[in-house]
Amino acid sequence: MNYKEIAKETIGNLYRAHHSIRKSGIDEKLIALVELRVSQINGCAYCCSYHAKELSDFGFEQDIINRLPGWKHTNVFNDQQKLALSWAEAVTGGNDHWNKIKEQLKLYFSEREIVELTASITLMNTLNKLRITLAEED
Repeated sequence: MNYKEIAKETIGNLYRAHHSIRKSGIDEKLIALVELRVSQINGCAYCCSYHAKELSDFGFEQDIINRLPGWKHTNVFNDQQKLALSWAEAVTGGNDHWNKIKEQLKLYFSEREIVELTASITLMNTLNKLRITLAEED
């Protein structure tokens, strides 16, 4: 189903929101990293491929991209990245530790950056679900 064409205005607004997040001032590489992790959790093959290539284009080595599913068990990600990944997993999976993680976010991010990061995570979940449920298989 060509959902992007069928609901052009609605889907277009989602992509405009995505563009807005990317231009909000929060590190674009961090957003791409989080978007890849969310896409991995949701199993969106297209989005995983897209964001892995994007990270590669940003200069991430393939070895680092390959370690993302096991990010908790490696030292290749810095504390800020690990916290953002933890937040992505909490928001995506409905983790009970939201308040604890949200407090930790305040050590690395401004309130606006927390909102933009959270918007990115929730939007990526939406875009993943649209792609998985309505698009033709890749």
